[in-house]
Amino acid sequence: MTSMALAATLFGPEDLRMVERPLDPLASGMVRIRFGAGGICGSDMHYYRHARTGDFVVTSPLVLGHEIAGEVVEIAGSVPDVKVGDRVALNPSRWCGHCKPCRENRPNLCENIFFMGSASKTPHMQGGFASYFDAVPAQCVKIPDHVTYQAAALAEPLAVCLHAVARAGDVTGKRAVLFGAGPIGLLTMLAAQRAGIAEATVVDIAAAPLAFATRLGANHVVDISSGEEALKAEAATRPFDVAFEVSGTAAGLASAIGAVRRGGVVVQVGNLPGGQIPVPANAVMAKEIDLRGSFRFGMEFFTAVELIADGSVDVLSLVTAERPLSVAPDAVRLALDRSQSVKVVLTA
Repeated sequence: MTSMALAATLFGPEDLRMVERPLDPLASGMVRIRFGAGGICGSDMHYYRHARTGDFVVTSPLVLGHEIAGEVVEIAGSVPDVKVGDRVALNPSRWCGHCKPCRENRPNLCENIFFMGSASKTPHMQGGFASYFDAVPAQCVKIPDHVTYQAAALAEPLAVCLHAVARAGDVTGKRAVLFGAGPIGLLTMLAAQRAGIAEATVVDIAAAPLAFATRLGANHVVDISSGEEALKAEAATRPFDVAFEVSGTAAGLASAIGAVRRGGVVVQVGNLPGGQIPVPANAVMAKEIDLRGSFRFGMEFFTAVELIADGSVDVLSLVTAERPLSVAPDAVRLALDRSQSVKVVLTA
């Protein structure tokens, strides 16, 4: 068994290097995974550009990556339900199962969570953009042979979007507006359509992602790069019942609050900048808006794997490029170019 792994390791802003790191002996009860594929997420890009995402700041070398699939190559001890050779999607979350949020069936809010590729704790929790990495058996969700690693890796972002739509409540027959036409915005649109929304309007400041949204089935797209007049006109004639803010910008949140109808729901999905940001809070009061956060996902991960496996959601329709793990720094830079990329996936 190999004793080294090649890992995409972040040392500071725009300082991502492929580093060989020794593999410790596999701890009892753990499994070792050979990398199969990994999706580059918006948070990976934030880490790359700024060595932080939101309030999570990189203070020591961090291996990126939490949208991962691969093959089980080693098991330490007796591990039920997982065997060497299994092809698996990796749930990046390890929930403790005993804290108050876990007991309330909100494991995504676990007080003791381990989440791959995150700087939310010190020491940081290393990610899966590595030729080999370790996990607990509960993180391993088997995938059928017909599901590619590339598709399985995207179970994680789909789970984020399924959770966001669940946070909106019953959306059947409602009109939704989504701010941000990146991968999470587009998958949220697909998840909301599956949940029964009547219409989806996607808003962005870039033409290429909006064109992609149209191809994926958006009913309307609105380019607000030169102002919000068209958005305001649409909201006035056919009010939006629910808004998903996925851009992770203060302007996006303000627009979502402004666009949704009186008594509507705004779901904050995007990771906003750290610290204080301006919010039109008086409109939340005056329009009696429900403003709801949506953080990661819970058991939706297992649902996401099922939806990908049975063909209900074509996650690969978002993939615009594949690059080998060995050139991860170049692949992240490609992913940052929204004129060229929607979703970039790393392969073995």
